[in-house]
Amino acid sequence: MKYLLLILALLGVIVSSLALREHYREYGDSPCSINEHWDCGVVNHSPYAMIRGVPVAVIGIIGYILMGALGFLRSYKLLLVPTLAGLAFSIYLANIEKNVLGVWCIYCVISLGIISLITLLNIGVVVSQIMRKPAAA
Repeated sequence: MKYLLLILALLGVIVSSLALREHYREYGDSPCSINEHWDCGVVNHSPYAMIRGVPVAVIGIIGYILMGALGFLRSYKLLLVPTLAGLAFSIYLANIEKNVLGVWCIYCVISLGIISLITLLNIGVVVSQIMRKPAAA
């Protein structure tokens, strides 16, 4: 399981890095500008793409690195904290894309899928560990 979580976290770092590249892109059209409803440039240049001067994509990169490290160390219970926080934050950002900006970022949607999968796998591992523990006498 630890290697699966590590691979997913690495994919999250890659996707977040692509979003960060989009955030700093100043020239030409966005390569992921598909149509008026799918445009990473619009999303990554919006005021919602920064938190206190830090690009959201940087927060994602740091979060995925932390999750990968905790998964690799098999600290599954501790991993619940960043995965649930990351999932909640990704859902919040998806809500902004849908209801405020009206434009979706393909990188953000992929990241939401990755964090959802990491969260579900991690919850499964933690529940499995709890179920296997013998009852105290």
